[in-house]
Amino acid sequence: MIKKNQVLDRNNQKPIVYDTFNKTPNTKKPLVIFCHGYKGFKDWGAWNRVAEQFMTANLFFVKFNFSHNGGTTENPIDFPDLNAFAENNYTKELDDLEAILSYFTQTDTPYSKEIDLNNITVIGHSRGGGIAILKAAENTKITKLITWASVSDFSTRSSTIGNLEQWKKDGVKYVLNGRTHQNMPHNIQFYNDFLDNKERLNIETAEKALSIPHLIIHAENDPSVAFKEARQLHKWNTNSELVPLHNSDHVFGAKHPWEQQALPEALQTVVSKSIAFIKS
Repeated sequence: MIKKNQVLDRNNQKPIVYDTFNKTPNTKKPLVIFCHGYKGFKDWGAWNRVAEQFMTANLFFVKFNFSHNGGTTENPIDFPDLNAFAENNYTKELDDLEAILSYFTQTDTPYSKEIDLNNITVIGHSRGGGIAILKAAENTKITKLITWASVSDFSTRSSTIGNLEQWKKDGVKYVLNGRTHQNMPHNIQFYNDFLDNKERLNIETAEKALSIPHLIIHAENDPSVAFKEARQLHKWNTNSELVPLHNSDHVFGAKHPWEQQALPEALQTVVSKSIAFIKS
């Protein structure tokens, strides 16, 4: 059963829109939570087709929009709320993932009979990979970690650095979204929040602290996040498993919108290896 665009309301915080994919009711199965990346959203490209494959493999799959990703409860696709996007930051995304984890691991939710609380995997793509690594080091409920094309450092990203003096002077800077042609705003709070939480947001420290299995999948020709970042993660955690993909890109051959039923070959490899890792 697929349930789309459900809303997790929170006190004094923006709601989170999420989807659940669950094949067999009333049977406990591993929980898989997927975190999208920068300028991403839960319904981007082939993510629905991906979710269906995890469901077919009898996994309880959840994907969600970070609360300040620019989507709304009425329109969770693309970025109708740039004011919210401007107020996003890494710690908000960590708090969002914590809220999702907390909700789906409670014993009094509609899904309590569906989820094996001893088998919880978090998957993160791109920037979402960095968030997943940090959360996996913080939250002991997570038993496995998978990252797809993950970043290995937040301090060097375009959303954190740039012309700092101009950013401070203006209070906002803009990054062009090449697909939607929107100028995506970052308020200076993003930088200030990063400085205030630098230790918590250190991916190297988190990766070295991991004691759970970590599968790292990354395209060797990724033009957005260099493959050397995957090698760096693997170096920091020699117990991790690194899977390099040949002749692929940052989104493993997918695009938005994705109107085919079948996945591109590289993304199918990513999904198949991820499912096998969870079930191993």
